[in-house]
Amino acid sequence: RSVYDGEEHGRFMEKLEARIRNHDREIEKMCNFHYQGFVDSITELLKVRGEAQKLKNQVTDTNRKLQNEGEELIIAMEELKQCRLQQRNISATVDKLTLCLPVLEMYSKLREQMKSKRHYPALKTLEHLEHTYLPQVSHYRFCKIMVDNIPKLREEIKEVSMSDLKDFLESIRKHSDKIGETAMKQAQQQRNLDNIVSQHPRISGGKKSKKEVYASSDLEVKNTSPMSEQDSGILDVEDEDEDEEVPGAQDLVDFSPVYRCLHIYSVLGARETFENYYRKQRRKQARLVLQPPSNMHETLDGYRKYFNQIVGFFVVEDHILHTTQGLVNRAYIDELWEMALSKTIAALRTHSSYCSDPSLVLDLKNLIVLFADTLQGYGFPVNQLFDMLLEIQDQYSETLLKKWSGVFRNILDSDNYSPIPVTNEEVYKKIVGQFPFQDAELEKQPFPKKFPFSEFVPKVYNQIKEFIYACLKFSEDLHLSSTEVDDMIRKSTNLLLTRTLSNCLQNVIKRKNVGLTELVQIIINTTHLEKSCKFLEEFITNITNVLPETVHTTKLYGTTTFKDARHAAEEEIYTNLNQKIDQFLQLADYDWTAMEPGSKASDYLVDLIGFLRSTFAVFTHLPGDVDVHSTMSGKVAQTACMSACKHLSTSLMQLLLEAEVRQLTLGALQQFNLDVEECER
Repeated sequence: RSVYDGEEHGRFMEKLEARIRNHDREIEKMCNFHYQGFVDSITELLKVRGEAQKLKNQVTDTNRKLQNEGEELIIAMEELKQCRLQQRNISATVDKLTLCLPVLEMYSKLREQMKSKRHYPALKTLEHLEHTYLPQVSHYRFCKIMVDNIPKLREEIKEVSMSDLKDFLESIRKHSDKIGETAMKQAQQQRNLDNIVSQHPRISGGKKSKKEVYASSDLEVKNTSPMSEQDSGILDVEDEDEDEEVPGAQDLVDFSPVYRCLHIYSVLGARETFENYYRKQRRKQARLVLQPPSNMHETLDGYRKYFNQIVGFFVVEDHILHTTQGLVNRAYIDELWEMALSKTIAALRTHSSYCSDPSLVLDLKNLIVLFADTLQGYGFPVNQLFDMLLEIQDQYSETLLKKWSGVFRNILDSDNYSPIPVTNEEVYKKIVGQFPFQDAELEKQPFPKKFPFSEFVPKVYNQIKEFIYACLKFSEDLHLSSTEVDDMIRKSTNLLLTRTLSNCLQNVIKRKNVGLTELVQIIINTTHLEKSCKFLEEFITNITNVLPETVHTTKLYGTTTFKDARHAAEEEIYTNLNQKIDQFLQLADYDWTAMEPGSKASDYLVDLIGFLRSTFAVFTHLPGDVDVHSTMSGKVAQTACMSACKHLSTSLMQLLLEAEVRQLTLGALQQFNLDVEECER
């Protein structure tokens, strides 16, 4: 810097040149000193260059050969690389397919099960698919589609199983009468078996209760798996003959749709929904079943079909109660039964009141007893039904009374009111066998002879016995004590005697144109019927085994009935006589102004006395037991005579005191006196 800044630039350059020359001389000296070595090195380098060129050529040649040889290897290695890549891909694919194929197989199996309506297995398959298989392959798109479809499939299974249940409910609604009919046949067979066992105690060890008999048929149905693939419905069963063994009522029903649907809804967590639906639908069906047809009272088949449907309904519910856990419970069954009991009893009260045929009422009673026994065999309380049967018993008695009223009328109307003639011993014994009559005097008499009574006595007596038998028939199987049966029969028989028979007798006695002979015969007949009352008492005692001395035993009022009828007949005799006297008196034609009397009594009075004489002759010629009938007829004749005389004297006095008679002559009074003397004579 000082050089450039000062004036000594040229001088500096000279000094620098001189310094360069000195260094060049030193370099030259040094080079001269090492020159030989340099030359040797160059010479060596030249030699090396030649060798290097050879080496280069060899390397180039070797490289060329190597490149030529390596091309094939590279191609093979590239192919190997591709194969190894494919192998890895195939292996990975196999691994993935190994995971996916079970999923697809399960899904295919699921669709097949859905198609063949095997819904419960389909639901199990769906669970395995969802919880076991799909999580392993969840990243695949087809699996996501499956996952999205699972709720839809569940809903489809629910809907289809519910559809099967609806078909089942509809089917058992239609076939409940067939189920009930079979159950009632079972009960009838069991009752027959019980009767046989009670008659032959030796074989009672083999006796089964109703519940055991029904349980045997339940076992088969209980074993029905929910996996069952049968459609809902009632199995076809042909009608069996009475002698053949009746299949179990539950054997007629395939319950698998209920079990399947219950399991499906339980698995899906909707059991409560299913239970509520089932109970609601069955309640509706119960109301339909309990609605009686309007013409049910017309035939026994109407009642039988009504009972069959009710029994069928409760047989199904009882089976569901015992073969499912909680689908229905005892409280629900009891509630339905209470409703059914009240509606059934109300319907029976209404419809039975229309029935006027006692045989139909009796058949209805037997049907109700069988209905009650059947349901009692399944554990349902039926006391109210038996209480209602006691009400129907009153109605039965009324229908019997109406029927026997017609029977008595026919007997009384067709009777000839004359003593029964017998021509031989056979006829005599036949009548004595029909009516309790003993008369030593009559037995001694030779044939032909006559019973004192007419035909209506044995006929009425036998019809009273038939009535008692009819009452007894109703009391069978009602679980009544012998005292209650005896009381029921006696009360009904009293109504028959005091009301029905009494009215019929009164109508005969009061009817127009009844003859005096008929009235006298009625008096005789009622006397014999009155005596037969003690035999009726014995008859009732024999069939009920309740002694008349037992406390609260009702007495028969037949004696009173026949006494009243006899008194009415006597009164009718007196009335008829007086009416006849009045008819004769109407013929009286006195000439109150006659100057001279006639030579004899008036013609009308002679005819009247002749009539009375022939009339009282009837009383003196009564057949049969002389002691009884002469006393009885004598009393009636005396009373009739007193009544006739009193009425005649009063009427004659009235003739004299009539307001139309303004004056009397002595001749007229003398004629009247002749008539009075004729009466006295």
